[in-house]
Amino acid sequence: MQGADTVLIMNRGPISSRSRFHFPFTCACAIVAAGCLLAALAGLASASPGRHTRAGRPSAVRAQRQLPLKMLWGPLTLPNGSSAFPTYHRLGVQVLELQLSWAQTAPTRPSNPRNPSDPAYHWPAALEGAIGQATGYGISLALMVKESPSWANGGRAPSWAPESDADYSAFMQAASRRYPTVHFWMVWGEVTRAGNFNPMPANSPVGPRRYAGLLDAAYGALKEVSASNVVIGGMTYTVGLVSAPDFIRWMRLPGGAPPRLDYYGDNPYSTRFPDLTEGTYAPGVRDINDIDTLHSELAAVYRRRPGGTPRLWLSEFAIGNSPSRAFSFFVDRAEQAQWLTAAFKLVDSTSYVVGLGWYELLDEPASIAGRLTQGLLSAGGAHKPAFSAYAHAP
Repeated sequence: MQGADTVLIMNRGPISSRSRFHFPFTCACAIVAAGCLLAALAGLASASPGRHTRAGRPSAVRAQRQLPLKMLWGPLTLPNGSSAFPTYHRLGVQVLELQLSWAQTAPTRPSNPRNPSDPAYHWPAALEGAIGQATGYGISLALMVKESPSWANGGRAPSWAPESDADYSAFMQAASRRYPTVHFWMVWGEVTRAGNFNPMPANSPVGPRRYAGLLDAAYGALKEVSASNVVIGGMTYTVGLVSAPDFIRWMRLPGGAPPRLDYYGDNPYSTRFPDLTEGTYAPGVRDINDIDTLHSELAAVYRRRPGGTPRLWLSEFAIGNSPSRAFSFFVDRAEQAQWLTAAFKLVDSTSYVVGLGWYELLDEPASIAGRLTQGLLSAGGAHKPAFSAYAHAP
């Protein structure tokens, strides 16, 4: 859920009016699909709890079995002001996902953009502390780098791609040198959502092609700093101005080759209870039950890639407990825990998912209109059933 926050590390604060599954589709079949998707809520009450392991051992079991990474979005502090990292450790989080704004970090053009010590850079102090704590608890960080500064994009809004891919790739190098212990790098987020990445005309190859150049440049720059850097590209979601299947097909460099990447990022939100045995939801829609189809579509494009088809980095998945500005569907707290268990059980059954991220640790406060309630904790920090479900996911 890619929103505009006011701090340099964006932990998904309040976002202006959004309606994730009000499906801005343009074809009749997709409009019908949207109605069916919402109607599917009627069948969500029954759910199998999935398998559990003993508390305190999920990370060890996951490592031994080479299961997908347990990832999570969340804040650096809890509502009482204490560090959130002991909680992440207790949950068995392996990767904490955060955002880094290029626009806010580099409000003016740096003279030496690949040098993190250039005085034009204003690196967020909170991230420095987060890296130290993450290292102490054995948690990796994944940074989503998005938002271009006006000096790089011709004076447009931060959602616009820079006029030169080299400017973005230079910032990526500076960030990697600033944070040498960070090795997971996401190139933008939910790029097919209206307003997140521009240009992105509806049902057009223009946006995917523009993004391809940015991704490929970032890949080369990050690998130059460290071969250990992992570059996650694509960053699509269930629906959008351009469907995920079309985005994958159109994401090409000028010569026709697909851009380089290590993993393909996607946010497969759904109104369907996680179950990979279900068929494809609808043409152009790819939810969590369609990740096998999504990976097959990726394989068709990257079939000649050394090392095979990129695996899927499922950055975000969740369901809330009340209607919100982002979702028109919801389940109760007990069912939310069942959804979470089933989602991890689903990805654990595959060989092509590298990690699954839950969005997020905390519910938003009741004072926020249309608040999000996908958290493992209430807004005040109380455990919800989903907290235990996440902790026990292998």
